[in-house]
Amino acid sequence: MRQTLAALALVLSVLWPTAAQAAAPAGGRVALIGVPGLQWSDLSPESTPNLWRLAGQSAVGSLSVRAVGRVTCPYDGWLTVSAGTRSAVGYGCGLPPEPVPGTAGAVIPDYAYLHQVARQKNAGTLGEAVHAAGECTSAVGPGAALALADRTGKVDRYAPSPERIGPGALTACRVIAVDVDDLIRPYVTDGRLPAVEESLTPPQRAAALRLADAKAGAVLDALPQDVTVLLAGLADHGAVPHLRAAMMRAADTSGRFLGAASTHREDVTILPDITATMLAVTGIPTPVTVIGAPWQAGGSRTGGTEAARTALMNADVAGQTIRNVGGIFFTTVAALQVLFYLTAFLLLRRGRGLAEIRVAALALASVPVSTYLVNLLPWHHSGTPVLALIGGIAGAALLLAAVALAGPWRRNPLGPLALVAGVTAAVLAGDLLTGTTLQLNSVMGYTAVVGARYYGLGNIPFALFATSVLLLATAIAHRLAGRGRRTAAVAVVAVLGCSAMILGGWPGVGSDFGGVIAFVPGIAVTALLIAGRRVSVVKLGAFCVAGGVTVMAIAYLDYMRPPGSQTHLGRFVGQVFTGEAMEVIGRKLGAMLGTLLSPNLMPIVIAAAAFLVYALLRPGAASAGVLPAAFGHSPALRAGLIGTLVSGVVGMLVNDSGAAVLSMALALGVPLTLSVGVRVLRDGAGRYGDAGQESASSSLVSRSS
Repeated sequence: MRQTLAALALVLSVLWPTAAQAAAPAGGRVALIGVPGLQWSDLSPESTPNLWRLAGQSAVGSLSVRAVGRVTCPYDGWLTVSAGTRSAVGYGCGLPPEPVPGTAGAVIPDYAYLHQVARQKNAGTLGEAVHAAGECTSAVGPGAALALADRTGKVDRYAPSPERIGPGALTACRVIAVDVDDLIRPYVTDGRLPAVEESLTPPQRAAALRLADAKAGAVLDALPQDVTVLLAGLADHGAVPHLRAAMMRAADTSGRFLGAASTHREDVTILPDITATMLAVTGIPTPVTVIGAPWQAGGSRTGGTEAARTALMNADVAGQTIRNVGGIFFTTVAALQVLFYLTAFLLLRRGRGLAEIRVAALALASVPVSTYLVNLLPWHHSGTPVLALIGGIAGAALLLAAVALAGPWRRNPLGPLALVAGVTAAVLAGDLLTGTTLQLNSVMGYTAVVGARYYGLGNIPFALFATSVLLLATAIAHRLAGRGRRTAAVAVVAVLGCSAMILGGWPGVGSDFGGVIAFVPGIAVTALLIAGRRVSVVKLGAFCVAGGVTVMAIAYLDYMRPPGSQTHLGRFVGQVFTGEAMEVIGRKLGAMLGTLLSPNLMPIVIAAAAFLVYALLRPGAASAGVLPAAFGHSPALRAGLIGTLVSGVVGMLVNDSGAAVLSMALALGVPLTLSVGVRVLRDGAGRYGDAGQESASSSLVSRSS
């Protein structure tokens, strides 16, 4: 059986996308120059001539320095390189400790603290791997020593700073690291970084840049020509995270962008990739605990170093904009949702404002997909990116709502719902198939600045994808059931739902672990209800187990691939085998529980759930019977909404985004359902189907109740 799965994994690996195009050859020498705090906006031919020259000779990209906390101090950045996985020292975060020099090398004092107190059991992985291969390490500066130390805290050769490098220090060993910390030390007070973003004046920052550039230039001049040079701005320098500069100089890297398989981006890498890259260049076996992938020179860039710098700066601007407006955006969405339900409740009790409620419902339901469509526009290139972003989202939402209300589909109560749900599903599916460029730097997606995810289907996009696919499938099933083709109606839900589920969970495409677990019961419940079958608690539990089995099967196939090609799904299987999985589950459980107190998410859940419950229990008093009218016209819609709620609740429980999953499922599904009920109430259900369709609907109601 294991051989069969291995063969299948090998075949499937051909289909899975990879970021690899060119990498530094193995068996060579590597030097990491760490310049904590370095951004692409710092570089220019005038102020940093040595770094600018290196950029012209290298593949260049953005480095996401996210470790464990919201910002990454130099200690955590260097420690992450040492461990090959995101790491944090804890309360002592600041500058790395000063090593104690020995005869040739040095030892980091109290190194056992990292293992015994800070619980960083992977600390020293890089240095240990180098020593196990019979090689030596050469470190310059405290951060470099921390990165290359073995599990006892020892490095073989050490110099306190670039100015004090002795003869032969950069040629004796094949693994070298240099700490150029001049951009960080001016910010540090009592060993800690400040709680504000900037504490230096522009002239002070410029002076620090000149000093760092001079030291980096001296190191570059002293390195042998055959050394692969990695340069990384591997830490933040204040309270605000940024994308940092990354460069790799090796054979055939000039004029290209720098990416890695870990991010599936041709111009973005992460800190653990540095560990994997140093080992790959030297040909030293990579420990299984290293989660990064080697840096790789990807697509060629046009326009020279200045054009590349501008593009990478714009990427940071986009990420910063999303990070800054995210909270305000979700607060506004929550306020609009609550206001909508309150207004709808008051107006529907009086039998007024049906047309206005329908327009508002469709406009609100059009907002989520508009957060992705706006990324078809270069909003982050404008002088006011926040205004361009918000204006683009609002404009796209209003346009989509207008199209939903204006086309020939408007004559059918389910027509506008099908259009909005179809556009949402098509946009997200197309984005998954084309590398998720629309979810990246989206307020309802993710950003490399925050560093929670870099590709695939995010948790909020999953909620929207599952909801839109299920509602679109039930709109199609409604027409088929009305023509007496109940089996075909069930098949549509199963085929569309399972196709979307596989797309969302497939490694390298959606790579969504929790989404598969949540999607399976939603699909099954919807299909059973459309088939007229009852759904028991036992069946629901079995569907959830089936979702877990499905995703673990996908993850195991991913695990069978080489470590450098695995996604986080495959790595989770490895963590199950090593006993680390419970730590991951516990961390995600804590994050999920934290969302239950979110002021931006829970109001949507509470308002939508309260409206649904009251509208069903007291239809005449609460909503003029709008929901019973929608479900009476289309029992398939009732099945789809119930399936959506099942996926949303399960998704909330199995994803670290928690309440965000359920809130976004409700934010899309409930307004679309209300738009159907309002149209039925306003114009009368009898206009929209013949006796055969109404008979089929009545039969479906009786069988599913």
